[in-house]
Amino acid sequence: MATRPPRLDDVAAHAGVSAATVSRFLNNPEVVAKGTAERIREAIAATSYVPNMTAGALAGSRTRLIAALVPDIAASIFNDTVESMIDGLANDGNSVVLALTGPDNARLEAEINMALARRVDAIILTGIVSDAETRARLRATPVTVIETWGLPEEPIDVAVGFSHRAAGEEMARFLRGRGYRRPHLVVPRSSRSERRAMGFTDRWVRDGGVEPTRLEVNVPSHFGQGRLSYRALADLPERPDVVVCGSDWIAQGLIIEAQAAGIRVPDQLAVTGFGNLRMAGDMRPTITSVDIDGARIAREVLRVLRARAAGERTETKIDVGFRVIARESA
Repeated sequence: MATRPPRLDDVAAHAGVSAATVSRFLNNPEVVAKGTAERIREAIAATSYVPNMTAGALAGSRTRLIAALVPDIAASIFNDTVESMIDGLANDGNSVVLALTGPDNARLEAEINMALARRVDAIILTGIVSDAETRARLRATPVTVIETWGLPEEPIDVAVGFSHRAAGEEMARFLRGRGYRRPHLVVPRSSRSERRAMGFTDRWVRDGGVEPTRLEVNVPSHFGQGRLSYRALADLPERPDVVVCGSDWIAQGLIIEAQAAGIRVPDQLAVTGFGNLRMAGDMRPTITSVDIDGARIAREVLRVLRARAAGERTETKIDVGFRVIARESA
């Protein structure tokens, strides 16, 4: 005959403390003295006690459940941010539900519904929600909502990121300063990439250049798109002197295809990427790219969540900036 599952009282009796002390430890281990905390950990292990997090959520205001929504994780520029963020959240005693929203947030609404149904403490979004109805709905919830990798004019709650448009403008300024005159843009079909392309084009034309040619590619970005993008250059009326790629993966594929065709990079064709992935510095030639401090985004997200848990107010917009990393490819 099966025995009943261990209860909070069993842990308390084993550890020689009150049930209230065990409860405080489970909700916030740092408030319990070190020696007492160790006895409670040993008691939990000895009794095989599994905390009822649902009951805790109903009794209190926090579930310690965080939803992190990202478009994709395969060859993604978000991976370092997500990994750092999940590690930090777990160290703070949270559990993280990681959900994929698909190309340009195709499944975003369904994942938001699931997160809200699970009574999460916070929803962390990668990118900016463009749908006005969804933004309004999230503003009406008591859940902390953090938009990352972008800076909308009016955040839903808190935004931690940078201006994609400004990143495009800075790349235009950089390339003009390097003497390039015929840029060609390879633009993934995402709102983030489009904002960078618009920023680049507006700055380029404003500074006296002819509007760049462009090619749109599907998301998520991958190596093969770069190879196809190079071949598509043959259809242009005039060969560009620099190709501005929407990701380092596209830039890598394009460089390899150009070299296979006997084209010297950057002497005959310069190439830039975006994201500053590790392989951008490992390639030969190394790839000129735009670096985003993903680890800082993660740190700022953790800082906001810790402040909210303590009942403190936070900024609504946190700009982590970006920088162009000049390397051999341009």
